[in-house]
Amino acid sequence: GRWASQIAHVLRGKHKPTYAPHMDMGDHIVVINASKVHVTGRKAEQKVYYRHTGHPGGLKTTPFERVLAEHPDRIIKKAVWGMLPNNSLGRKMFRKLRVYGGAEHGHAAQQPKTLDL
Repeated sequence: GRWASQIAHVLRGKHKPTYAPHMDMGDHIVVINASKVHVTGRKAEQKVYYRHTGHPGGLKTTPFERVLAEHPDRIIKKAVWGMLPNNSLGRKMFRKLRVYGGAEHGHAAQQPKTLDL
């Protein structure tokens, strides 16, 4: 939650003095160690992700713990996705986000800077 809101803030470019809501001014972000995400309270046991197939009775549920074990990157991606605008500009901003479950990533050549969140 807190991480996702700060990531969305940087993806939108709101941290820059030249921010304009109609332009994509955000930076690219690479998140590592997504498998070490921590949630407070009993959310780890109680949180459930929902999706619908589009067919009658097609509501599918996936518990948080299962998503964390199988696809830890999707937890952060889904949280950030919900905090970006729901239009073509938001989709463009979302493409600048890369999330990795471990510490290894293929973006060392771009010389990424550490962002303390």
